[in-house]
Amino acid sequence: MNTRKLGSQGLEVSELGLGCMGMSEFYGTGDEGESIATIHRAIELGISFLDTADMYGPFTNEKLVGKAIADRREGVVLATKFGNERGEDGSFLGVNGDPDYVRKSCDASLQRLGVDHIDLYYQHRVDPETPVEETWGAMKELVDAGKVRYLGISEAAPETIRKANSVHPISALQTEYSLWSREVEDEILPTVRELGIGFVAYSPLGRGFLTGQIQSFEDLPENDYRRNSPRFQGENFDRNLGLVEKVREIAREKGVEPSQLALAWLLHQGNDIVPIPGTKRRKYLEENAAATEVELTNDDLSRIDEAAPKGVAAGDRYPDMSSVNR
Repeated sequence: MNTRKLGSQGLEVSELGLGCMGMSEFYGTGDEGESIATIHRAIELGISFLDTADMYGPFTNEKLVGKAIADRREGVVLATKFGNERGEDGSFLGVNGDPDYVRKSCDASLQRLGVDHIDLYYQHRVDPETPVEETWGAMKELVDAGKVRYLGISEAAPETIRKANSVHPISALQTEYSLWSREVEDEILPTVRELGIGFVAYSPLGRGFLTGQIQSFEDLPENDYRRNSPRFQGENFDRNLGLVEKVREIAREKGVEPSQLALAWLLHQGNDIVPIPGTKRRKYLEENAAATEVELTNDDLSRIDEAAPKGVAAGDRYPDMSSVNR
């Protein structure tokens, strides 16, 4: 597994990361034993970049990741997030960027993870009620205190990115990016490249849609949050299946899985991009890892662009888009 640099502050990670969210919530039931085995297998394969957040579970995903890396901390680049505030009962309390909340969240994450520092600490969502400069002032304090090594931000608009970066250099911007979510190519990617910020692509497989394994709405578990996603609803679902079929056709010709083609395409978009596909099973982890070996020619890339042009996906990314790209 090769490595890639995120930002210009010295952060280096595996070219493919592992999103751990689904191990605890949102994508059906979890299996702690298999999840820990998946994290261990990722590290064996050279996937050292692990992504979690305090709100996943809530709070339980950090504990799971902490348990998995307890005896192998040195081999891991650990990323977590704050900002999406949740109650112990799982209720969603809104977005919080208050400086005091930042400090408390970091201490709580360190405790749950069982570590003395976080490698990459993200502002998960931008709080419209708190100037981002104030939030980032508190985040800078965490770096100065040695609790955090590098800083990141998620789902932020270009102006917000510039404001945060003026307080402390941003090492990574994390936003959804895949063959069915290419909106970032308009303004976000040019902004982070101008500022020397790395790009971490979450949901690089379109929340599983681009794997080709979801063929009907009924394939989603009853408690799967994708059942509320506009892209998985009615006519949108049917139209998006058409996109997946085009990707599957190209993948078949290349002798690879659709998921591997989708990840390889992202890896070819620039050495400053690191996809973090999420999985809770070793089988799919190994399949995803093999995407780093897939070679795409210019002709392949042109065909993929033609099959999945910008804006091709039907439906919004979230039921409520008001909390993203602030």
